[in-house]
Amino acid sequence: MSKDRPGTEDVETVAPEDRNIPTEAAPTAAAETGSIDISFSPGLTAFLASHNIALGFTSYQTGRLYLIGHGPQGKMALHEAVYPQAMGLTGNGDRIYLGTLTQIVRMENVLAPGQRANEVHDKVYVPRNLQTTGNIDIHELGIQANGRILFVNTLYNCLCEPSLTHSFKPVWKPEFISALVAEDRCHLNGLAMVDGKPKYVSAVSRSDTANGWRDDRDTGGLVIEVESNRIIAEGLSMPHSPRVHEGRVWLLNSGTGELGWLDPHDQRFVPLALFPGFLRGLAFHADHAFVTLSKPRKGHFEGLALDDRLKEKDREAWCGVQIVSQKDGALAHWLRFEGAITELFDICVLPGVKNPITLGPNSVEIRDFLTIEPASP
Repeated sequence: MSKDRPGTEDVETVAPEDRNIPTEAAPTAAAETGSIDISFSPGLTAFLASHNIALGFTSYQTGRLYLIGHGPQGKMALHEAVYPQAMGLTGNGDRIYLGTLTQIVRMENVLAPGQRANEVHDKVYVPRNLQTTGNIDIHELGIQANGRILFVNTLYNCLCEPSLTHSFKPVWKPEFISALVAEDRCHLNGLAMVDGKPKYVSAVSRSDTANGWRDDRDTGGLVIEVESNRIIAEGLSMPHSPRVHEGRVWLLNSGTGELGWLDPHDQRFVPLALFPGFLRGLAFHADHAFVTLSKPRKGHFEGLALDDRLKEKDREAWCGVQIVSQKDGALAHWLRFEGAITELFDICVLPGVKNPITLGPNSVEIRDFLTIEPASP
């Protein structure tokens, strides 16, 4: 992984010689996936520091969980760990949940308040539970009020909980899905949680045939209210990542490259901003929206309205993260990848976190990283 381009701030990555507590070295992954160039907006590090946040985002293409924060001397701190087909992501200062190719991973921060790893890292997220689901194409995740994880099972077109004895436990499916079979019929993908309950989901179409959603990518998208099973919005283009934030139902109309919300009167999609890429992954903090962008993938993301929109504006699709004002859609900051990485999936904001790291479950470092929980008084 190369350093950022001239004209931006320095990137600080985790290197083996820096560690007192073992950590997985970020540059190692670049050698496996090919050269990756990183550039980002001047002031992004200061923005993260001023809001006292770090970011996590995933790429199933490279099989990586990425964490960025603000390190010493005002440098951007970047860390990555290997998680095969890293997809849905949710978390906070103490815990991160991640959906991978075959598992739901729970990571716990092992540092107490005020503790530091390698003198600079305020959070060390260690995988403590990996529950195997098999390859069911896990998409977005949510944490329920009872603490149990909920996830979108895209292959079987349903919402599920992990099972102690089986691959998964279905808890809900759209009414138009006639059977739970491994056919990815409607491409159920996004999940909005409200007060610890699933509120809305997004799907690419209402197809009830195997891979039928692929024939209706342009205008077949919909948003469904989970409790009532009512379709509240239709005619969308590959919608992803519905979120309820400050009284609005937000979502990504990925086929047109737009972030927007649903009008409360007629549920019409109201675009806020156009992005130069295919969108999946949406988070909010304060008055900003955080969105992950991907380059169009041949056969799946190509041939959509997004292609024509970018040509009209003479813009090139790219892969990375953009942060925009939720008031007017103005671009505040960005982080861009070039080279071997072309697709990202999900993003989460880690409040109260400065410079986090995580250990991959198959890393060399995790074998000798041992911590002991204090005994109860």
